Amino acid sequence: MPGESIDNLLGRTALRDRNAFETLYHETSPKLFGICIRILKNRHEAEDALQEVFVKIWRRAESFAASGTSPMAWLAAIARYHCIDRLRVRQPEGATIEEAEELPTLDRDPEQNAVLRSEGVRIDSCLQELESDRAQAVHRAYVEGVSYQELAEGFGVPLNTMRTWLRRSLLKLRECMER
Repeated sequence: MPGESIDNLLGRTALRDRNAFETLYHETSPKLFGICIRILKNRHEAEDALQEVFVKIWRRAESFAASGTSPMAWLAAIARYHCIDRLRVRQPEGATIEEAEELPTLDRDPEQNAVLRSEGVRIDSCLQELESDRAQAVHRAYVEGVSYQELAEGFGVPLNTMRTWLRRSLLKLRECMER
């Protein structure tokens, strides 16, 4: 059912409703594919990863309700972590820049581009309100896909401290964005 909330689609998918799962796929796959291709930087591998992500979503849909997160954030986290896992086992690539595939265009209209730019400026402004190391950690975790463990090692802090930094920083960002 196009237009149905992702939350409802996930609930119906947890009940093994194939129609709901198909609709969920059509509604969310472009964004999840974008995450996959941004992290993996390889269209073919991103397509494979997207299929595997949706298998995980089908199998884990019942755990969404217990997660306490927004539906799109939950789906994006599955995609992001799956792609990061793929990167960890990937052999180093020797491709040259000439062999690189073009990224797909995101057919947005000018109004959508303006809204996205405006949101980006707001996010950048809110990030500047954070301490420099906290802002850098948030950017590396949620834009670059760096794991919490890698961030903790990079900043020389315990893993739980890094988790606290990120959680508190996201709360501050949410407050700033809601103003």
